[in-house]
Amino acid sequence: MKDNTKRVSLVLGSGGARGYAHIGAIEELEKKGFAIKSISGSSMGALIGGLYACGKLNEYKEWVLGLDMLDVAKLLDFSFLSNGMIQGDKVFRKIQEMVGEVNIEDLPIKYTAVATDLIKQKEVWIQNGNLLEAIRASIAIPTIFTPKKIENRLLIDGGVLNPLPIAPTISDDTDITIAVNLNAYNAKKYDIKIPKKEIEKEYKIEEIFFELKQKAQSFFKKEVKSEFDNMNMFAIIGKTIDIMQNSILECKMAGYSPDIMINIANDACGFYEFNKAYEMIELGRVVTKDLIKIY
Repeated sequence: MKDNTKRVSLVLGSGGARGYAHIGAIEELEKKGFAIKSISGSSMGALIGGLYACGKLNEYKEWVLGLDMLDVAKLLDFSFLSNGMIQGDKVFRKIQEMVGEVNIEDLPIKYTAVATDLIKQKEVWIQNGNLLEAIRASIAIPTIFTPKKIENRLLIDGGVLNPLPIAPTISDDTDITIAVNLNAYNAKKYDIKIPKKEIEKEYKIEEIFFELKQKAQSFFKKEVKSEFDNMNMFAIIGKTIDIMQNSILECKMAGYSPDIMINIANDACGFYEFNKAYEMIELGRVVTKDLIKIY
């Protein structure tokens, strides 16, 4: 009997906290019978894709949704070094507990984490070596996470040069390429129902991020006041990254286009609103379900 299962190359884009939408998208694709055989990701796309590739995505999802205000406070390891405010070691120690020591070449599916070589100013495809080191390099958002040194390269966020890395999947022996874009303009709006307990938790965790903003302002010695003071430093950095990535994405898409594009609106949540995990996961699921119902 003929197997009608569609083999998928999945491309997961960068976009900060909107990256939680990747989880919902993956769950919905699996539910509809798509077989993910290859993943390429930048930044949060590399993280979620890597966790899926090693079979730990559900465990990560449960952990993220279970975090409370105190948990978040404990995970923030401020470095206040000149090359980044957060080392990220505490978060990655937790992720390492889930994943263990895994090499990319040993994963059951093809995986590419895209990073940026800060010195050579080149896009880097990491397709072998330690999985967590590759992910850590790909999510090193400039000014926020400290860069990751791998061998003789100093690596930062892959979204700096390629926010939606389709190119690594071009040679895949699959039936279809599906990309999840976290920076879409004029995307369809969806009404996501959020349980009261999740809303309350969002507000509590937001208090932690407010503290982070205050420390960040002190770190950068903010002194000049302006009419835009209500747009804090994190919002400005997030908006700047969004603008940059949208411009780059337009150029990249001219060369490579997926068969299916799952668009998550770039105003669905702020770049650093990691307290909205539940909402973004559900948004990813709903958008994917709506789009692929015709396939």
